[in-house]
Amino acid sequence: MSQLRQTPFGATREPTWLDRFGIWLSARRIGALVKDPKGKRIGDFGCGYHAGIGRRFRGTAEHLVLVDLALSPELKSDPGVTAIEGRLPEALGRLGDASLDVIICNSVLEHLGAPQEAIGEFHRLLSPGGVCLINVPSWRGKWFLEFAAFRLGLSPAAEMDDHKAYYDPRDLWPLLVEAGFKPSRISCYRHKFGLNTFAVCRRGPA
Repeated sequence: MSQLRQTPFGATREPTWLDRFGIWLSARRIGALVKDPKGKRIGDFGCGYHAGIGRRFRGTAEHLVLVDLALSPELKSDPGVTAIEGRLPEALGRLGDASLDVIICNSVLEHLGAPQEAIGEFHRLLSPGGVCLINVPSWRGKWFLEFAAFRLGLSPAAEMDDHKAYYDPRDLWPLLVEAGFKPSRISCYRHKFGLNTFAVCRRGPA
């Protein structure tokens, strides 16, 4: 049995330039899909200690929910943020049904032992008309990430050793459908030069 991760991304080290570039690419895509965050309840699950993507919506979203193993004191003290420290997907049980308009899960599913349960929780938490945005490394990305970490030292090897799966669109799509998302409301495609898979899942009306 693999050892459970004890610290979130960014808690014990500064991101490398490669990490920052990857986060920038993801944030750019997510921002374009969220568009205007005003009046929206946004959740970033597995957001990292500093919530590198989710924190961009502070002060503009109606409310922001951040979930990870640990979160910075700055985020926990923000009255506009619901900060939940705990392990996914169990920590999501503290949130009510249909309570979020946007859910972000960026580079997280590959670290989870129960990804199907997590996606099921995303579907439960998403409001009618809401959107869930999921980014995961692909099988092509596996080679690149491991080469960068194990051979070049551009990323911590521990991050790659914590990966439990990789997802091409054909791997991720069935999990989304099993969770309750309708095929007509799923867009699942390659992203970041084919190194990642990105899914846009919309919740139908009640």
